[in-house]
Amino acid sequence: MSDPIIKTEQLTFRYTTEEGVAPVVLDGLNIAIEAGSFVAVLGHNGSGKSTLAKHMNAILLPSGGKVYVAGMDTADEDLLLDIRRQVGMVFQNPDNQIVASVVEDDVAFGPENLGVPSAEIRRRVDEALAQVGMTAYTRHAPHLLSGGQKQRIAIAGVLAIEPRCIVLDEPTAMLDPVGRREVLDTVRRLNREKGITVVLITHHMDEAAQADRVIVMNDGHVASDGKPADIFCDVEGLRSLGLEVPEPVALMHELRQTGLDLPLSVLTVEECAAALYPILTNH
Repeated sequence: MSDPIIKTEQLTFRYTTEEGVAPVVLDGLNIAIEAGSFVAVLGHNGSGKSTLAKHMNAILLPSGGKVYVAGMDTADEDLLLDIRRQVGMVFQNPDNQIVASVVEDDVAFGPENLGVPSAEIRRRVDEALAQVGMTAYTRHAPHLLSGGQKQRIAIAGVLAIEPRCIVLDEPTAMLDPVGRREVLDTVRRLNREKGITVVLITHHMDEAAQADRVIVMNDGHVASDGKPADIFCDVEGLRSLGLEVPEPVALMHELRQTGLDLPLSVLTVEECAAALYPILTNH
């Protein structure tokens, strides 16, 4: 097993308020993200999942405990640029990340700020746009693109920095189903073909089901952590945390209540159909 690219040790965090002491948002978290993995983080609003994401490239620093990125302590100010070269962030609203009036200029923004030479920037921009399937839009105005296309441009802008890990904080929350699929297909391809570590913060269960590993947050703690099929088997446990399960699992769960012997480990429509087919043909 390789060394984790992101590791938290007893990570504690609370926001400071004008009133003084605020409630603890993260409470003694110990999490290790393996390089090259695809991890989804779930949790109800206020569970701490977005706060955790912002610790992964030092947007936020711990109130207590430690966060390490590729072995570097995020609290060390001298390492901040190196840390952000390792881990790129993609946020919920792509409009907040797009800074230029032409797509290629927007993608070039990150490497330019890092002082990358012009010829190398050109190569990185072309490669990043190709990786997200947006080469044809190089000279387009970002504000004329669809939501899914804008989010893919935001991902390209992060890729141009050549990070080892991308953290995406609810990147499909503002998108229609087509845009959601575009973004998720892009992320999965980057993970599988390029070996980029992906941490996906999401409230869409079908997105989490496509990850290698699911971490469920609840009130600043890790409620459960494991393979998607194992996590989503606990239908009642997840519902008690205010979360749902993927639709195929929910259907299997309902049918099991009627006495049918069906697995809860099905995560896709195809697996669901395969499980139901023998029962339907026998009847």
